Amino acid sequence: MLLAFVCNAQTAWWGASVGLGHNQPYQDQSAFNLLTQDANNQLVPLFLSSEGEYMWCDQAFTFSAVNGEIRPSVPLQKVKAGTTLREAYLAAQAAHFPSSGLLPDTLFFTRPQYNTWIELMYNQNQEDILRYAHAIIDNGFPAGVLMIDDNWQRYYGNFTFKAERFPDAKGMIDELHALGFKVMVWICPFVSPDSPEFRDLESKGFLLRNPNGGTAILNWWNGYSACYDLTNPAAADYFLQVLKEAQAEYGIDGFKFDAGDNNCYASAPNLAYDPKATNVDHTTSWAKIGLQFPFNEYRACWKMGGQPLVQRLGDKDYSWEAVQQLIPQMCVAGLLGYAYACPDMVGGGQFAAFLDIKDDEFDQALIVRSAQVHALMPMMQFSVAPWRILSPENLAIVQKMAKLHAEFGPYIMQYARLAAKTGEPIVRLMEYQFPHQGMAYIKDQFMLGDRYLVAPVVDNKLERDVCLPKGTWRDDQGKRYRGGKTYHIQVPLDRLPYFEKIK
Repeated sequence: MLLAFVCNAQTAWWGASVGLGHNQPYQDQSAFNLLTQDANNQLVPLFLSSEGEYMWCDQAFTFSAVNGEIRPSVPLQKVKAGTTLREAYLAAQAAHFPSSGLLPDTLFFTRPQYNTWIELMYNQNQEDILRYAHAIIDNGFPAGVLMIDDNWQRYYGNFTFKAERFPDAKGMIDELHALGFKVMVWICPFVSPDSPEFRDLESKGFLLRNPNGGTAILNWWNGYSACYDLTNPAAADYFLQVLKEAQAEYGIDGFKFDAGDNNCYASAPNLAYDPKATNVDHTTSWAKIGLQFPFNEYRACWKMGGQPLVQRLGDKDYSWEAVQQLIPQMCVAGLLGYAYACPDMVGGGQFAAFLDIKDDEFDQALIVRSAQVHALMPMMQFSVAPWRILSPENLAIVQKMAKLHAEFGPYIMQYARLAAKTGEPIVRLMEYQFPHQGMAYIKDQFMLGDRYLVAPVVDNKLERDVCLPKGTWRDDQGKRYRGGKTYHIQVPLDRLPYFEKIK
């Protein structure tokens, strides 16, 4: 079925917040404060337009949008770089967050990742982690990066495995390595009050202080904690030393750097070694620690585009609405310089959404379609175990998606290396790659590099419309299409539509 090809000439604006990506291009956006809000994800004080303009400010500010017009609380530098979104991005990137030339470890791009969070939540333990890892292999999934999530350590600020849950942590990691995994563990910048580490760090002056000169106690999602003051170079060096000692002791390959959100630092007045440091400066100080580790992952960052840091979308609910947010948020991540990104976890990473769901009550189509969105993204991460909740037929589809991601690994790496050199996003908005063809408001398809258009189904349907830009295209089934048109296609549950540009 052929549909009308609609063009919208209105100037469209993207930027500032990855977590607001599904609301972009902006139409109406309530006031959003980049100093104290982050929508659970990365931030950059940048807006980009479909007409080749960008707006920048070195500091955090509040903005809103009304009828597509960006309304910042402070004057922004405005630059006319050309006539397209791509020209606006490349000019802003070169001026404000040039590429470092470095990449995270290549395994992130070429194999799926696995995270123990949804299966174990706060009950991280050696027996179940090994069971999860063996199940990955036994169920035909490729080994890759395996992340051990929160509550493996004695308490916050301590980096020793809990002996009662991990009788042989080093042996566990050795076994995971033998299975073909690289192993990362979850960490945060917080320190449990009145612990030995707290007393030692307080005596060294390595913790954030409150206005009265005492140690600041910050409120975050796991309670109340002190926090490393990483604006202090001595504290940052000490923290790095502690991490490297833990790495050497256990054979850990790297770290999942969680927290660091600007709102964590806003929960109580605090003073830092750097007297000019604001909430977002603490976020950046936390992000810079990860530059020392090729195996890293972040969710909250400020002005860290172009750096070799793995960025994951914020924890998503187990819902169709969340699946629909993945593509636009990933595209905005690329527009803000965060090319090395992962679309959260297959099926969602918000643990509360998974509570009290019986294995036979899962929406299997949602899990399958979520895996299809992930498959041709730069990175793919599992957490909920598909072999636990899916029928054999649907499990086979998800296995196929994991293998498809690995098959596309060399192609993805080609564009990851390009991003390290030029800053060009890996995942691209349709408007970015094909300007002024009426595609600025398309949120359910994307370009992987400049060759593949990927059009997953993101709702509970077996069909969808695909808007093909001008040119000649060949789909995943070998059928050719003339571009410049919108096609209605049938998409059974076992199909991920993608189109290769051949002319």
